[in-house]
Amino acid sequence: MKKIIPVLAAALISCSAVSVCASAEDAVNVTVTISDGSPSPVLIQQKVNVKDIDNDGKLTVNDALYIAHEENFNGGAAAGYASKTGQYGLSLTKLWGKENNEAFGYYVNNVASMGLADPVSEGNSIYAFIYTDVTGYSDAYSWFDKNAAESKQGDEIELTLSRAAFDAAWNPVTLPVEGASITINGNPTNYKTDANGKVTVKLDDAGRNLISAKSDTLTLVPPVCVVNAEAVTAVTTAQAETTTTTEAATTTSSDTTTAESTTAASSTSAAATTTAKAGTSSKNDSPKTGDMGAGTAVVILGTAVCTAFALRKKNED
Repeated sequence: MKKIIPVLAAALISCSAVSVCASAEDAVNVTVTISDGSPSPVLIQQKVNVKDIDNDGKLTVNDALYIAHEENFNGGAAAGYASKTGQYGLSLTKLWGKENNEAFGYYVNNVASMGLADPVSEGNSIYAFIYTDVTGYSDAYSWFDKNAAESKQGDEIELTLSRAAFDAAWNPVTLPVEGASITINGNPTNYKTDANGKVTVKLDDAGRNLISAKSDTLTLVPPVCVVNAEAVTAVTTAQAETTTTTEAATTTSSDTTTAESTTAASSTSAAATTTAKAGTSSKNDSPKTGDMGAGTAVVILGTAVCTAFALRKKNED
């Protein structure tokens, strides 16, 4: 029994080691957005395949941001990204090539991350940004209720804009952003959010549309919603108009043909009626037919006179 226990313990340790290695070797797919303080983010919902780069046995925010820089920043992660381990754990010291007095923020699925060592999982959305206010940290992280959407050109899409804040007791709260001006592909529009942070936007351009917002009263970390609008081509519209015109012409032609047929039928009927009347008049009123009747009457009368004269002469004899 004493010999079995060490063997089982060794087996458990080996299984645990294999399990950690397997976990570290697994990868997940996330999207990464980075804002360097400019009006528009420098990296927008970039897909990243996260692996355990720092070999800590788990997939973390640090791994995702490192790989995002390695694949997208000029010079790679060595030039654009850095982190360090301090009394509060792993923290960010450089983002998109800027050190910024270590004034950075990062959110996972629109929830503030506690540190770079926070785990990530399949489908997570990561947003890291540089504070423009490095003293009061008044930059407000903001987001739309949709990160991405599909629509058709000319369609409207409804969005709700919110921001992260703190109450009087420094508890995190979510507040609507009122009066924010909407931008589409970096261009200003007349759309503004209402008191509940809601806004309805019409997409006139087909393809990829980046919807963001800015405020006159708040320093917003630029929110992003990427909408792919399916094109409604002019050819389709022209074809529809041609079809309508053709159908109208066919209907008109059909109506004209019917009218002509009806007129021809009426004309034929009238001609037949006139002919019939003409035939009846010829049979009853013809002068030849009347003369024939008068001749017959004369012959009959002459015969009767002759017969009577013959009988009278016979009686006299």
